[in-house]
Amino acid sequence: MTRTPVLLVHGIRLSSTCWVEVGEHLTPQRPVLAIDLPGHGARRGERFTLPGAVGAVRAGLDRLGGSALVVGHSLGGLTTIAAAAAHPDQVAGVVLAGATLVPGPALATPFRLMHRVLSSRPDGGQALSEKVFDRAVPPRVAAAIARGGIATEVIPDVLAAVSGFDPVAALATYPGPVRLINGGHDHFRLGEQRFVRACANGRLLIVPRAGHYLPLTHAVTFADLVADFAAARDAAREIASSH
Repeated sequence: MTRTPVLLVHGIRLSSTCWVEVGEHLTPQRPVLAIDLPGHGARRGERFTLPGAVGAVRAGLDRLGGSALVVGHSLGGLTTIAAAAAHPDQVAGVVLAGATLVPGPALATPFRLMHRVLSSRPDGGQALSEKVFDRAVPPRVAAAIARGGIATEVIPDVLAAVSGFDPVAALATYPGPVRLINGGHDHFRLGEQRFVRACANGRLLIVPRAGHYLPLTHAVTFADLVADFAAARDAAREIASSH
């Protein structure tokens, strides 16, 4: 049976390194690739735009043979929606984690404040951000995040890029299967029912006692949910190819 590859797309300020534990649990079963979005990780210094982010996802899909299950967390989830709407034939399925909130002033204001406070520090807020992640996620993940760099400087570009984006409308154009996976305590859950209703084939899953960083704090649980979905896509492709 052909194994559906998995493409992992990180959240704002982070990088491909944050997926260290999720990738580790998925890799024995199928090809897995974590990418850096523009302005993040190995691409720090580049300007973040939504078309550029979609281009990064498409390049990742091409590296995985042209089609994959795309898993996006937070900003990575919004990017995944945009990529699925633009290239539905290459996206075998979508997993969104902590990405069911439509961008708007209520979301932008705390990020602008974060940017102002952290950017006023000599190191751009790197040390303080590392301390925050040290408390928020497991030590191995926190170390991987620090190693990949925390791109606070990208916040204004990201806010500008997503301010006019309607993820619900974009998601409604994608005909493939979608899994929305949220932590029970995630503040980004506020719009989840709108997102579910927009899906042609969607299902909402809630992980109790988890927050916005669900894929990083509950990596095994999250990876198992992704693996189950990927296995279902494997079976669907096998059935389709036999007819």
